Amino acid sequence: MLLIFDIGKTNKKVLLFDKNLRLIEEKEVRFPETVDDEGFPCDDAHLLEKWIHESLHHFLSSESYEVKGVNFSTYGATLVYLDQHGKRIAPIYNYLKPLPEQVLDGFFEAYGGQEEFCRRCASPMLGMLNSGLQLLWLKRTKPEVYEEMEQVMHLPQYLANLLHGKGVSEHTSIGCHTMMWDFDRMEYHPWLNDEGIILPHPIPVSETFPVSIEGCNFEAGVGIHDSSASLAPYILAAQEDFILISTGTWCINMNPFNSDPLSIEQLKQDCLCFMGVHGKPVQSSRVFLGRIHDLNVERLQEHFFADEAAYKRVDADPGIIRQLWESGEEGQLFFRSGIPVGMVDLGVEYRKFGSFEEAYIRLMVDLSRLVADAIGLIIAEKDSTKHLYITGGFAKNPIFRTVISLAFPGKRVFTSEVDNASSLGAALVMADKIWEEASDHLDLGLSEVKVKF
Repeated sequence: MLLIFDIGKTNKKVLLFDKNLRLIEEKEVRFPETVDDEGFPCDDAHLLEKWIHESLHHFLSSESYEVKGVNFSTYGATLVYLDQHGKRIAPIYNYLKPLPEQVLDGFFEAYGGQEEFCRRCASPMLGMLNSGLQLLWLKRTKPEVYEEMEQVMHLPQYLANLLHGKGVSEHTSIGCHTMMWDFDRMEYHPWLNDEGIILPHPIPVSETFPVSIEGCNFEAGVGIHDSSASLAPYILAAQEDFILISTGTWCINMNPFNSDPLSIEQLKQDCLCFMGVHGKPVQSSRVFLGRIHDLNVERLQEHFFADEAAYKRVDADPGIIRQLWESGEEGQLFFRSGIPVGMVDLGVEYRKFGSFEEAYIRLMVDLSRLVADAIGLIIAEKDSTKHLYITGGFAKNPIFRTVISLAFPGKRVFTSEVDNASSLGAALVMADKIWEEASDHLDLGLSEVKVKF
């Protein structure tokens, strides 16, 4: 059996997979947040560590299972600092914590300016979400903690370190909008060495280390960033080059088959690169799809006195969707000037619509157009992708599916249902190390989108 800890910002899961990568057992918990040493909310490291050890004891001591491997998939942009004895010396600081402007005084200028720095690191400026800047913040604002620091790890590697005790780095965590990785040279950016920060060379995400706990012998993985983990089942199982459209609160579009360097224009439009499970760049774009949808639907509901589930009952005729799509940006009503600060387009006159249904279809066509534009940003000049895979909540939205099909007529569009994709990815990357004949069959739950006009 493979035991996977899947650590999200809200939900923490532990999942058990068999040799065929079928889910055998799953447990989920939520912990109350605590605050860091400055009073900002953050994950409670003590509760998280305690739960991991208790869960591990539960499964290792069970007579029903034989755990052969353990791995961790966690949210990214989070660093953990250790002293010379391997003990954590600070809270797990929240990546939503504001980054004081003075921390970056003169920093970018030493490396060609912010625009060039971001281009080389393949990430927009995101504050503490650029986890490397958390290191800079620690050094500038908490020198007493920084001086005590002997090792620094991203959260997946720290949690794996609780088992195997190794101080390691791997590509999926170090290469995801951290400002630590130079995508031009495919190695650490020189600023780390200039600041006296020495990090271990990244090892393959498939690496494992033998561990013996409570008389049980198993292999422990090195941990993996959850975005790369959720992409892993598709990279390892898909037969054709593809783009993954992962929808939810955010719509994250991922193209593992675009090897072009990220341009400054892409960065200005919120694109970035992260590293896939094979250590290769994955171009990505994003739209705050779910949040924008929900806020605008709430306003539609208020205007038309519709109930909360009304949008789910909208019968969207494909012919009408195509007519609205083909009207182009000139016919667009919502978001003609982009997404406003409050994400609700207050400039649209609802009296133009005869019903909630009519307004919702127009909203979804215009919102889906923004997603299609974002997907277009990560398509290479010499494009090899043939398939688009839509996952998450909007895979069930017929208007969204239809617009994506219309926007990319040369590609086959599929919806995909892979439960617990990030956990499954964390299991997949180490399965071959655990079993010589690991299952090579993986059901991506594909259903082709066929639109009849």
